[in-house]
Formats: sequence, structure tokens, C-alpha cells
Amino acid sequence: MSDTSPAALPRPGIPREIWILVGAAFVIAIGFGIVSPVLPAYARSFDVGVAAASVIVSAFAFFRLVFAPAGGLLVARLGERPVYLTGLLVVAASSFATAFAQSYGQLLLFRGLGGIGSTMFTVSAMALLVRLAPPSARGRVSSAYGSAFLIGGMVGPLLGGALAGLGLRAPFIVYGVALVLAALVVGIGLGGARLRPAPGQATRPTLTVRQALESPVYRAVLVSGAANGWTNFGVRMALLPLLAAAVLDQPWVAGAVLAVGAVGTAGTLQFSGRWVDRVGRRPLVIAGLLVMAASFGLLGMAQHPTMPTGAGLGLLFALSVTSGIGAGLVNPAQQAAVADVVGHDRNGGTVLSTFQMSQDGGAIVGPVLVGVVADAVGFEVAFAVTGLICLIGVLPWLRAPEPLERTT
Repeated sequence: MSDTSPAALPRPGIPREIWILVGAAFVIAIGFGIVSPVLPAYARSFDVGVAAASVIVSAFAFFRLVFAPAGGLLVARLGERPVYLTGLLVVAASSFATAFAQSYGQLLLFRGLGGIGSTMFTVSAMALLVRLAPPSARGRVSSAYGSAFLIGGMVGPLLGGALAGLGLRAPFIVYGVALVLAALVVGIGLGGARLRPAPGQATRPTLTVRQALESPVYRAVLVSGAANGWTNFGVRMALLPLLAAAVLDQPWVAGAVLAVGAVGTAGTLQFSGRWVDRVGRRPLVIAGLLVMAASFGLLGMAQHPTMPTGAGLGLLFALSVTSGIGAGLVNPAQQAAVADVVGHDRNGGTVLSTFQMSQDGGAIVGPVLVGVVADAVGFEVAFAVTGLICLIGVLPWLRAPEPLERTT
């Protein structure tokens, strides 16, 4: 009897079109990282307070969440490539307009519109990866794509700080140019006929959200996606810097804590994609969420009154690294599981956008609710609640089947 286990299957190479998307993701992430450090200061330059400056940052994520269903429908009706290119150009136009905003109101409007374009190219990129990636290489594809975004996001802020010397508007112009270049590369590189149905070929059937919800894997990935967004895209970015400042009030601490977490994720992504394709999606999601639950659940101890500053700082860095490792396990496994549900022969734009909404919703709601808990009873309980959210994300996976086995 021949061995047909996932580990014994031949590993196909990653298609050239996917490497083009990975390269574009790197450029996009660099551009986003360029504007991130200067955006709050740029908002404050219009004589508004800290709260109003924070709204500018949140507006982008809010518009992404609100427009996600429409983005999924556009992908289903128009196809992945045109929606991807249009989304890049919308964000480019938003960035150019933001650079020349004359008031806080204009800045809020232009930045918010960029969130619409961001949803368009994010959902369509996910759909392209689902369609083009070989089923037994989906974990590696997700890791490569995620690594491009992560590394670009680490390089971007360094460039953004340097460009800020040219004025607060300059980074937004550079970001717009980077997006136009990315659109040109993708437009040319993905212009082949393989992305269009052959003459006489039937249109790909559409997988609806209702149909996808019949799958326990999809239901599980929505719950774990919300927990992942709450933890990694929300609490990590909003509350972890505040905790770092409470442990040691020095400007470098918050950035260093986020950086070591990103290093943990980047290092894990170098092998987690191969594990996802060999071991399966389910074990990696469960393991990653458990690592995140333990790491975030204990992070608040770094600020315990009996904890010396040096020990608290060491605990903060160590747990930040391990939480980054957990994120590196979860992300490619979740994306590969969603791709398994959709399959490369079906159009799943709304299914993918709903998954994106689950992560964005967690990223928006998490920091608000955990921030309220932190104000009321302190960081220890706040981060313990975040650890509990990760454990809740594990529960539906305990009864979900392994999607990789059915794919192979």
C-alpha cells in the first residue's frame, strides 16, 4: 500500500504569480510602515488633541470593517485581479490626498477612504492566493505572504522616521508612489489568461457564507480569527506599549517590545508554513492559540508591585517573543484552513471577507474592552482576559476535523 499521508506527498513549488503577490505585499507593507510613525503627529498638526489624533488611526480599520462585505461581493462579481488593482489605486489616491489635506476633516475623510481600498486588495489578494496556491502548499504560501508583510512592516517605520525630516507630508507621497508601482507590477505579472475562464468554460460556482458556515472548520476559523485579531492586531498594538511604559517609562521600551514580538513571529513563519502543510492546520492553530493564551495571560505580571523593574522588563521581553511565536503558528494555519474550505475551483469572495471581518472586528473591539478593564482593575486582569479570549478561540477547533486530510 502506498503512503498517501500529507508528509509523504510531493511538495509542489510556489507559482510565479504568488511570488509577484508576495513582492507586492512587501512593498505595500513598507509603505504602510512609512506613514504609521508620522500619522499621529500629522493629525496633531491640525491643532487637535490626542483623542482626535487616535480617531485618525482607527478610521482606517473602521472603514476596512464596514466595507468588507462589499469587497467580497466585488471579488465574486468582477474577479480578483481587477478588484486588487483598483484597491491599490484607491489607497494610493487616498495617500496622495492625505498628503495635501488642508484640515482635520479632510484628513479624516481621505484616511478613511483608504480603508475601503485596503479591504479591496486584502480580500482579493486572499482570493488570489486561494486560487493559485496548490492545496499541499497553502501553508508555505501563507507563511511567505505573511513574512513579506511582517518584514516590510518592520523596515517601513525606519524609513518613515528618516522621511519625516522632509516634512510630515512626504511619507504619504512616498507611500502613494509605492502603491502605484506595486499595482503596475501586479497588473503586468498577473495579466495572463490563466486568471480568466477559458472560452466556453463554465463560470466558477460561488461559495456563499451560509454554505461555508455548514463547515465546522469555517465556524472554528471565524472564532479563532476574532481571537487572533483581538490579541495580535488589537491588544498587542494598543495596550502592550502602554504596559511597557508602565514597567519602564523610557521611549525605547515600547518599540523594542513590539520589535522582539515581530522577530518571534518572523522567525516562526520560516518553518510554520511547512508544518501546516505536513502536520495539518488544526494542530498549528491550537498550539499557537495556547502559546498566545499563556503569553498574554501572564504579561500583566511584568507590572506587578512586587516585581523588580529589571525582572519585569525581562519577563516583558520574554513573553513578547513567545506571543510572537504563537502568532507565527496561528496565522498561516488559519489562512490555509479558510483556503481549504473555499477550494481553488470556487469563488469565495464573501467567505474570505467574512473571515477578514472577524479579525478586524476583534482588532477594533479588543483594545476598547481590555482598555476599560485595565482602567478599572489594572493590567494584570486586562491581559488575563486576553489570554482567556485565546482559550475561547481554541474551543471550536477541538471538535473541528483536520481540513488538510480532505484536501489531499
